[in-house]
Amino acid sequence: MQPQQIEALFTRDGAYLCARWGRPLSPLVFGVEDSTLATIKGAFEAVCAMTGHKMAETDPELGANVMMFFIRDWDDLLVVPDLDRLIDGLMPRVARLKAAGANRYRAFRFDADGAIKACFVFLRMDAALASQPAEDLALVQAVQVMLTWDEGAFAETSPLGQLDDGRVVLRPDVAALLRAAYDPVMPVAATDPSHALRLSARM
Repeated sequence: MQPQQIEALFTRDGAYLCARWGRPLSPLVFGVEDSTLATIKGAFEAVCAMTGHKMAETDPELGANVMMFFIRDWDDLLVVPDLDRLIDGLMPRVARLKAAGANRYRAFRFDADGAIKACFVFLRMDAALASQPAEDLALVQAVQVMLTWDEGAFAETSPLGQLDDGRVVLRPDVAALLRAAYDPVMPVAATDPSHALRLSARM
């Protein structure tokens, strides 16, 4: 993966931002069966193990710092208690997601040093998402929570690949990029595109 490719993955509206988590992940999932909860937790555990990051049962400040909502319709979010306190401008945002026909949305919160503090993931389970195996969907979401990827980073090419035996795994280049971003010598957050050069050098 060339530096220009890496830069594009973290550039939104002309601005570069690559931030990673500065605290252990404490996921909480809404709207799925118990069997799927284990699958989602396993995906987060796998990605954290690969990057050397940690998970925790609870976040001392927030309780849960990764909240995932599996919903049937965007309007379902409007009846979730206190969600408007977590997501600024919830009602107009829901209206924009409906108008765009979107099936997913992520919102990040950051610490004072720019590290990711919390992430809210919303998945509207339309036919496209529902057709994906739970393991694949969970792994993709875990990857996208780990860094502040641009919304279109994986729009054309999935971060997953398939082995000869049919098993689906994380693409080696994406795995290498995640490990590079979580290298302790790298900053927790960067807004200078030259950061992509440093990531490329560590892959």
